[in-house]
Amino acid sequence: MKRFLHWPLLLLALFTVPACTAGLPVAVDGQPLPSLAPMLERVTPAVVNIATSNRRKLRRHPLLDDPFFRWFFEEAPHRPRRPEVQSLGSGIIVDARKGYVLTNNHVIDEADEIRVTLKDGRSFNARLLGRDPEMDIAVLQIPAEDLTALPWGDSDRLRVGDFVVAIGSPFGLSQTVTSGIVSALGRSGLGIEGYENFIQTDASINPGNSGGPLVDLRGRLVGVNTAILAPGGGNVGIGFAIPGNIAREVMRQIVEYGGVRRGVFGVTVQNLSGDLAHALGLKRSRGALVARVEPGSPAAAAGLREGDLITHIGDHELDGASDFHSRLALARIGQTVRLRVLREGRPLQLSARIADPYAGYTRGEAVSPLLAGALLKPVLDRSPLGENAGIAVGRVSRDSPAWREGLREGDVLYRVNRHRVRTLRELAALLPPGSAIWQLQLRRGDRLLTLVSR
Repeated sequence: MKRFLHWPLLLLALFTVPACTAGLPVAVDGQPLPSLAPMLERVTPAVVNIATSNRRKLRRHPLLDDPFFRWFFEEAPHRPRRPEVQSLGSGIIVDARKGYVLTNNHVIDEADEIRVTLKDGRSFNARLLGRDPEMDIAVLQIPAEDLTALPWGDSDRLRVGDFVVAIGSPFGLSQTVTSGIVSALGRSGLGIEGYENFIQTDASINPGNSGGPLVDLRGRLVGVNTAILAPGGGNVGIGFAIPGNIAREVMRQIVEYGGVRRGVFGVTVQNLSGDLAHALGLKRSRGALVARVEPGSPAAAAGLREGDLITHIGDHELDGASDFHSRLALARIGQTVRLRVLREGRPLQLSARIADPYAGYTRGEAVSPLLAGALLKPVLDRSPLGENAGIAVGRVSRDSPAWREGLREGDVLYRVNRHRVRTLRELAALLPPGSAIWQLQLRRGDRLLTLVSR
């Protein structure tokens, strides 16, 4: 849906002025006037416009098995083609040689076609290398030469008050530049993403800026613009960007694996308020306070206890619980994480090895060729839908047979071809060689879905 903003016209009365006009001086007291133009001339060729199209695919209704209804609803001559939904956003070229473009996942979500347009007017169909909905990051690749990439900055070194510049395509207006400062760091609790640790800025960010860069005054990438707080529907000077260091690590995993493979640590943490710090006899109010340790987890094996205050992951000092979650979410399976902890005022150094959340899952091809590419495990599923036995779906390789059947990571499968499944043995019996899947019933999040093959 296109949105148009109607601005009031401002009529200015022009009075008689001298015929000659004076331009702005290029220097004052021999010093050139400050300008962002030289930096932007280097940076803007790395900022792209992204347009997507999505031919909405409707689920087949059982009535369509009847020839009359099939003709009436699906094959009638007057039936219009399904519409294409256009989405406009921004992206950042981060590798000129390989053609990698970084953007937000919500910019390209469910797109059938992704079109990337460069500043010089060239346009390319992009290939989706992978995405991470939890961090709202996606990586594209374009078959282009003579690209300009944006250099990375160090978002961990940002301070409140640092000047930053946002670049993107708000409302489809490409190569728009706005400036401001870092208003806050480590913003969370906004309900925007699964992991939140945002840079807040007052640089104007509007719809269409999503996926564009937030850069420092040296033209280095320090954030990926992703959201705004807009109670009245417009910009009110509160925008949010994903820190560049986090986006960079997510991108590395997407390029390597096609997504982010998160491990298991097994700890629940909370923010440390001033009152809580005083009650616990702590002299600091920063860090992540351990509220619960899962028995048998890597956190338990590392020696963490309830009441411990985690102050650092590696060399990074933690601001709070959200900072802990977003940093830990980037740890790879099998990686050893070093922690600095305060326990009853005593400093400790602990280490833990991140566990594989899908240890014990079975590869789908061992059950049926139709399920190749998925990891499967029988579970007793507890959700808002109740307590039901089913088959949990772990990682699903993109474009694999299981992916094409509609399975996604996190699904819990209840029925196949209208038959109840509780074990892998039952599932294999329903899908012998030469069989087909024509209906799946599963839970995805809080919804019960029925997927029907056409």
